[in-house]
Amino acid sequence: MRRIGLSLLLLMTTLSAQSQDTVFSDHPTFTAAWWNVENLFDLRDDPHTNDDDFTPQGAYHWTRRKLDTKIQGIYKTLLQMEFPDVVGLAEVENAWVLRELCNGTPLRQAGYRYVHYDSPDRRGIDCALLYRRDRFRVTYSRPLRVSDSATGFFTRDILQVEGVTPQGDTIVLFLNHWPSKRGGDEADRHRMRIAQKLRGQMLKLHRRYPQAAVIAMGDMNSTADEPAIASGMGFRGDTVSPEGIRNLGYRLPDDWGSHKYQGQWHYIDAVFFLADDSWKVRKLKLIRYDHLLTPEEHRPGVRPKRTNQGPRYEGGLSDHLPLLLRVARERFRPGGDEGR
Repeated sequence: MRRIGLSLLLLMTTLSAQSQDTVFSDHPTFTAAWWNVENLFDLRDDPHTNDDDFTPQGAYHWTRRKLDTKIQGIYKTLLQMEFPDVVGLAEVENAWVLRELCNGTPLRQAGYRYVHYDSPDRRGIDCALLYRRDRFRVTYSRPLRVSDSATGFFTRDILQVEGVTPQGDTIVLFLNHWPSKRGGDEADRHRMRIAQKLRGQMLKLHRRYPQAAVIAMGDMNSTADEPAIASGMGFRGDTVSPEGIRNLGYRLPDDWGSHKYQGQWHYIDAVFFLADDSWKVRKLKLIRYDHLLTPEEHRPGVRPKRTNQGPRYEGGLSDHLPLLLRVARERFRPGGDEGR
């Protein structure tokens, strides 16, 4: 009970401070987080997807206690992040687990709602958006289909969400979870195709809303030097494409990563940003809270603490670390004086 009381007190303090930021700051900050939460599944067997492992009888012996531990851990992480205005998630099974997260934790007091569509991914995992109603009013959303039914390749949709801040600024979000490296050359081709589609959609929406911020976040399953990002997104060794799309990964510490594989950190999670000069990127931060990490086995250093390490229950939250973006749009006071 004492821990619950302290959490609620911190929640109220956080919301009060953010409310003051909205009212009194000339350039209030918009915060957007991204996190692949690794297999946020319910307990039921969906006969249409490959989710059998995440049932009480399945390989992971997935129980309500384990699910509640994961949901509470996600909530507490967002609390430490001071409740971002929007949170993009990957590897969410369905709307039910999102309702449990938004309504069954103190996130409800923060006013979080969600946007979600079922995608044709064979495992049944999707991208979703959490958003605070007082900080972001959703005006439009849709799933962008990127599967290739002609070849029988089904994957996660890109989730497109448009909305408006309390200051009247338009934000366009694209949430991504590109195909994994399993599948070799074929998977590489699909990631390239999806990257090209994302690039085209970002440019299209920037033309439609020239004063908006267009933000793409996601688990791209590619690093910045691999073809899908380097060529598909048009960076070609630079951090800015010819059309002005910025890969913000250069702002992250180069001795870390969002994911660790065979003892090596890699940034396979990325944030791409497209906006006019009135928008400023305040910060892109890799979240490295202690409870998200665990000592590496048989190697020095740490790695993300997973929910399951193979069939063994580890009790962590994800094999990915979250990213947190802060941006602001500068305005000018009447008479030409620039605001703070």
